[in-house]
This record gives sequence, structure tokens and C-alpha cells, in this order.
Amino acid sequence: MAELVIRGGLVYVPGGPVAADVLVRDGVVAEVAGGASAPDAEVVDATGLWVLPGAIDAHVHSRDPGFPEKEDFGSLTAAAAAGGVTTVLDMPNTLPAVENAAVFAEKIELASSRAVVDFGLWGLLGARSSTEDLEGLVAAGVVGFKAFLGYPVRRSNRQVVYTLDLGDPDLEAPPDYGSLARLGPDVARLRVPLAVHAEDPGVLREFARPLASYADLLAARPAIAEAIAIAALGVISQRTGLHVHVVHLSSGLGLSSAREANRAGARLTLETAPQYLWLSDEDHGRLGAVMKMYPPIRTAADRAALQEAARTGEIQVVATDHAPHTDAEKLVPSLEAAAAGSPGVQTLYLSCLELGRRQGDVAGAVRWVTEGPALTLGLYPRKGALQAGADADLVLVDPGARTLLRPEAMLSRQRHGALDGQLFGFAVRAVYSRGELVARDGRVVAEAGRGRPVTVKRT
Repeated sequence: MAELVIRGGLVYVPGGPVAADVLVRDGVVAEVAGGASAPDAEVVDATGLWVLPGAIDAHVHSRDPGFPEKEDFGSLTAAAAAGGVTTVLDMPNTLPAVENAAVFAEKIELASSRAVVDFGLWGLLGARSSTEDLEGLVAAGVVGFKAFLGYPVRRSNRQVVYTLDLGDPDLEAPPDYGSLARLGPDVARLRVPLAVHAEDPGVLREFARPLASYADLLAARPAIAEAIAIAALGVISQRTGLHVHVVHLSSGLGLSSAREANRAGARLTLETAPQYLWLSDEDHGRLGAVMKMYPPIRTAADRAALQEAARTGEIQVVATDHAPHTDAEKLVPSLEAAAAGSPGVQTLYLSCLELGRRQGDVAGAVRWVTEGPALTLGLYPRKGALQAGADADLVLVDPGARTLLRPEAMLSRQRHGALDGQLFGFAVRAVYSRGELVARDGRVVAEAGRGRPVTVKRT
């Protein structure tokens, strides 16, 4: 691979932005300094641009294998590349589910044949998971494990099912607090995080109702369900040493519960998503069923609490929960009938940069999607920072341009998303993955199959 110099940009290194050049050699950052050069290097003029580390989306659903009509690794990672996301970490609720080393190996092979950017895989932790399965998955290279509180798995195809009704004999109950307490010491010993969809199933069953309005959705999935689940997970973490990574945190009440758990000695890290930082229940009239997701987008007060926690670093990670569906499943007039989930990987970086600009701390917002997930999930320092020795995952951003989010510009199979219509004061001009140009001005220029699985550092 030829050497590359990115010259004249404002480079976001771990200590903050500096005017410097970036020298790339063999896909790795060799030097960040003024006047960095090499005799035969390709030179890219970045005058007037910001040079940022590539983003890590720690929470995506490729739908691949099993549901390619919704998304596959090719369309997922094309959307990621177009938006400046150079690493995606895929959740395990595909078909078959990633619950043992054999399935993990099959999915790695599939993803390697289609991915444009680098990727990692989460493994599934269910009520019937064994210590041997967990050990095999860690040895194979999972990022960590994912537990879907409240959601059963269909035994016949190991697919996570979004239902509260366990009457079907083919449904295997989801992990409960007992199974998490039983398996917690094993996961802690294996030095990997347990990512948890934290909504208490008992609360959800008690408050379940038909969804005739968005107010019904909020009433059916109240914030107390999130807070109770987080409190219980905090106790399990305290007693077992388990690292619990709370995903898509949606409420101020859940945030308070996590805060109290950590004060009491738990090891909880927190992740929220752009939709919870940008939207509130008031946006449903404009967006309709496109913004239906679990947990739901809540009130302006919840949004403000999450924004402040992200600003101060109490929330370490912003990731998308990228969960596309077909138009037939999503673009329906009935909130009850609409599938839950939204695409988002392509808009992750821009949405965070714009929010950081409004908060007066763009460098902090860059950390939400780079250092934050890399440090939390064992990818640092190879990923998540623009410094010597790191993979040359680089994003050139124009801070003087504007980007209006339009469905026709999205590369995911589901074009309409929760952030439709938002205007951001930046544009992604070029994206490099390990020193190779993979996207320019929203158009993917690299071939599928160049993405590689990441290596996780156990801490």
C-alpha cells in the first residue's frame, strides 16, 4: 500500500484539535506533525477541513444472515462508510443467533465477504447459555455479550422475538435476573462486557396496552421499566464484578438509576443513541411510525438529561441501534402494526458533530463515537484515536458546509429514519479505512469484502 499524507487540515488528536499533517504507512498512522512527509506518498490537500478519527458504531443490527431484505453487511457497511463510520459492532439477533463459536465463525466469514469497513460481533447471552458456549465465543473473538431483557428466543431458529407473550411453546424465555446473576461471574472472569437492553419485563407486561397513539407507547413502556432493570443490573454488577454496558439509554430516570448503582460500586457504562439526544415525543406528529423504537423516544426533559450526561462524559458512548426494516413493515399508518427500529449508522457522526457544536464542545462529541466506544469495549488504541500506531481510519469533514438528511441519500435498505429532515452544519467529504479511500461525498468507492474483523483487548 502506498504511503499517504493528509496535509493542511485541523487534526483531532486525543488531546484536542491541532494544525498538522498525517502520514499513513501500510494502513497505519505513522506520524501526526507539521510537515510530515514521505518521498513517494500520495498527498491529499485537507486545507479548510477537519481530519477526524473514524467513528465506531458500537450498536448495529446488520440483519445478516437471516433477513437480507431488511439489510445485509454490504448495505450496512456502505451506509457506515458514507457517513464516516469505519468500524461497526453487530448485535447477535440474526438467524442463526450468534450463541456459539461455530455460528460466530460462519458469520465472520459472511461479513468478511461483504463488508466495506471493519467490524466486530457481539455474542448472544440467553437463559440457556452455558459457560462452555461463553468461553468458546470469547476465544473466537466476540466483543462481548448481549442480553435482551424481556425478549424471548424462538427455539426453532434462535431468533430474538419482540413479544411479551410467552404462550407459544416454541419460545424460550429470555434471560432473567437469576440467569444473569448465575452467569455474571463467568462473564466477569472472561473480561468482556455484557450489553443489556434494559427494560424490566414484568413492568412491560403490567403496562402493556394497544398502541392507538404515541402517548400509549410511552405508557406501555414507561421509564420506570428502564430504571428498575438498571438498578437490578447494578446489584448484579456489584456482587459479581460484571461489566454491564447499558445500551440505548432513553430516560432521565434510567440515568439516575445508573448513577446510583455506580456510586454503590457497580461497574456500569452507558450508551445512548442520537435519536434520544435529538428528538422527543413532540416529533411523532411529524415523523409518525418511523420513530417507533424500543425503548421509546421520550420527553424533552429526558432528552435534556441525556444531552447533559453526554456532555459531561457520564454517558461514554453514542451509538445508533441501527435497526432497519422493509418499507412494508415500517411505513404504515398504524403505530401498533409498525415494526420498531430505525436506521442510523450513516448519520451518526454528523448528528454528534452538530450537537457538539451547539453545546460548544465538538471535540467532546468526537469522543462519543471514537475514544468512548474504543476504550469501553477494548478496541483502543488500535481504533478510536488519531495517533501514531493506530489504524488509519480517517474522516475529512467540511465544517463550512451543510447536510440536509434526505431519504434518497441514504444507503441502507430502509431509507426513511428517525432523523429525517435534520440539517447539520457539516459535510463528510472523504473517508479512509486503514489508509484506503472508501467513500467520497457520500458515495462508496471501495469494493465489498475489504472489511476485517477487529481484535479486542481484554481489560
